[in-house]
Amino acid sequence: MANTQSAKKRIRQAARHAGLNRQQRSALRTVLRKVRSAATQGEARAAFQSAERLLDRAARKHLIHRNTAARQKSRLQKLIRSKP
Repeated sequence: MANTQSAKKRIRQAARHAGLNRQQRSALRTVLRKVRSAATQGEARAAFQSAERLLDRAARKHLIHRNTAARQKSRLQKLIRSKP
């Protein structure tokens, strides 16, 4: 158990940040799933635009590594190009 006031504050902050990170990661996974499950190329492109924004934001905030974001964007673009 934390004894100092600053340690108690860090525990509160860590819990709050963990909750926010969990929400952002969940939203990111959801939008990636929408891109992959889109039936047509037009739907996939629209979903990809929002996914790209979320991937860039997650990388900027160190939620995911920047190379991971780049790799996922590249794979999604490749997937969209192959859709009818």
